[in-house]
Amino acid sequence: MKRRLYLKLFGSFLIFAAITLVFLSTFTHNTTENYLIEKQAQELSRESSLITAEIRGHFAKPEEPLPDLQNDMENISKYLAAEVWIIDTNGNVILDSSDAMVQAMAQVDKPMHIDEFEISDFGNTNYKTGNFYGLFKEDTLSVFSTITHNYKVRGYVFLHMPMSEALSQAEEIVDITSLSVIIILISTFVLIIVFTIIVYRPIRNITKTAERYARGDFSTQIKVNSNDEIGYLADTLNYMATSLGTMEEEQRKFISNISHDFRSPLTSIKGYIEAMIDGTIPVEMQEKYLNIILFETERLNKLTQNILDLNKFGHNGISLDISDFDINQLIRNTTMTFEGICNKKGLSFDLLLTGQDLFVKGDMSKIQQVLYNLIDNATKFSNNNTSITIETNIRNEKVFISVKDKGIGIPSDSIKKVWERFYKTDQSRGKDKKGSGLGLAIVKEIVQAHNENINVISTEGVGTEFIFTLPLSEKEV
Repeated sequence: MKRRLYLKLFGSFLIFAAITLVFLSTFTHNTTENYLIEKQAQELSRESSLITAEIRGHFAKPEEPLPDLQNDMENISKYLAAEVWIIDTNGNVILDSSDAMVQAMAQVDKPMHIDEFEISDFGNTNYKTGNFYGLFKEDTLSVFSTITHNYKVRGYVFLHMPMSEALSQAEEIVDITSLSVIIILISTFVLIIVFTIIVYRPIRNITKTAERYARGDFSTQIKVNSNDEIGYLADTLNYMATSLGTMEEEQRKFISNISHDFRSPLTSIKGYIEAMIDGTIPVEMQEKYLNIILFETERLNKLTQNILDLNKFGHNGISLDISDFDINQLIRNTTMTFEGICNKKGLSFDLLLTGQDLFVKGDMSKIQQVLYNLIDNATKFSNNNTSITIETNIRNEKVFISVKDKGIGIPSDSIKKVWERFYKTDQSRGKDKKGSGLGLAIVKEIVQAHNENINVISTEGVGTEFIFTLPLSEKEV
């Protein structure tokens, strides 16, 4: 069996881990840097606006010298870890927070000029990253504020912060994020291991065993010790396997029994016919053996009909023609059909019926079949010159019908087996060669189809009593 589910699960985890790491190393890292740059740019922009407000007066009166801002700018530079420049619109750096620039301005008449300086290079934003026209050896975040007077731009205040300083927190954030992702991936891997132990292995075990069931091997039981849905599934499959195994055994037993019951009369029929044809049986004796052949033929016919009935009754949704009928009258009519047999054995019927008529609910034709089979058994196994008692009683809106004989009885170890198909006790085989062993199985199927019960009470040498129930008709209520 291929481990497709497990490979899909594990492969999905690997793909998820790879995508996560790539996402972390690219998108997350870049997003973090952009966020920190924008945040730092906003902070520097606020500081540059404060400086702009202080020096705006100089541009209102250019003849006045710049205020002494060197100390303030140096303090701001140290606090922000950034250089502060003041640049006019022509690109001249007129003030710088660094000492080197101050010394340079004291020695020359002209300030430092940035030839390529264009404020439009910043586009729609007030900050830019890079080496600021080649003036810095490393990438720098440059943020500016515009100095205006009389609605005209007079100059700019620039703050330059090294990118290494601006992104000092980036690595920490990425490290924290990476650690979180690694913990999540490890947790997911542990979850996969737990899933493998708790879910995958039991399902794999169930699948393997189910394949054995599909091949007809129902001997293996699924060993899953859990009280969840998987355990319930395993128990259900185990129950199914046990039922199928029992059914298969019953099927083999059924075929064996039916083969035996068909083979015996067919062998007799074949033997007698061959004997008649080759002259072994003289003509004057053929009538005797033809009667035997007729007897065996009726036996085969009854067996076939019983099998057809049992097969029909064994299906779910057996069709019942429910009606109200008089069970007492049905009993009287059924007993009359056994008059000939009873006369031969000296049997009589004691009918202890409740009332002149007693209406019940059920399928009359099938209940008649139940009565016929029970009375037929009673006449077969009753001792000569005894009586068969048939009784009806009402209890709790149920009608109890009893058929009781005074015959050989049923051994205690066979009472539970009498309902099985083709089952016959040894006494039955000795006394009744015509019996098929299906009569009581048919009786039980019909009674259960009515959602009612049937029981048997028997003592060897004393007799047997069958009792079944039917719902009382509303006419009697």
